[in-house]
Amino acid sequence: MLEPVTVCTPRDSRIAFVRASARLRGLQPEHPRVYAVAVMAEQGKRRWWRLADGIREGRIELMYRRHVAEMAHAEIAAEVVATALIHAVVGRVMAMLVSEGRAWDPGLENLWIHTDNDGGIDWAGLVDTTIRVVDGDRLIGRPGVVALPCEQALYVWLAHRCEPGLALVQEAMARCAGLGVRRFWSLVAESIVGAATYVPALAGTSSSEGAQRGQAMLAALEDRGLPVRRTCFVR
Repeated sequence: MLEPVTVCTPRDSRIAFVRASARLRGLQPEHPRVYAVAVMAEQGKRRWWRLADGIREGRIELMYRRHVAEMAHAEIAAEVVATALIHAVVGRVMAMLVSEGRAWDPGLENLWIHTDNDGGIDWAGLVDTTIRVVDGDRLIGRPGVVALPCEQALYVWLAHRCEPGLALVQEAMARCAGLGVRRFWSLVAESIVGAATYVPALAGTSSSEGAQRGQAMLAALEDRGLPVRRTCFVR
């Protein structure tokens, strides 16, 4: 008698991600989109744009011009836009890394951005929702989960996947707003440290472990030659 064949559907492969995203929405129930990301297969395309396409199409420049029109100082507008984009690339995934020791893929070709009625960023989405975990994680063996050998390998992989998106955003912000390289990367560091500081309190997890993970992520980016730990900010 033949054994029944178990078929993994696309929806099955997203179960681990969907549950993780629900936990992230619960960190700030009054603002559920702050840390969570969407499954693009379940979204319409209205007000959604792929990060890589948006940079080429001038969407970042448009966002900057809108903020400049509403704010007293162009430098503040530049930092507001840069911070929102940095949060979409690395801040959101840091929330998951800090609270659970897991990560999704924030790669440039995988990340989508959602804008609100005023043109500001209020959400992010992924095409590939595969979650990376560390060897020994209880999710290993489940659909949509890939294991890496150790936590350090997770940081190295995550830094590698974040760098292209962050680098393109930095170039776009320098071109349209004159935001300095060192100031941009200091904002990246602030996003990472902010997640490492605030998320454990929201999630009820270890603050010391969160801080260690934040510093490990900064070290992984620094190992790639990115100035996330320099204290001399040049605009």
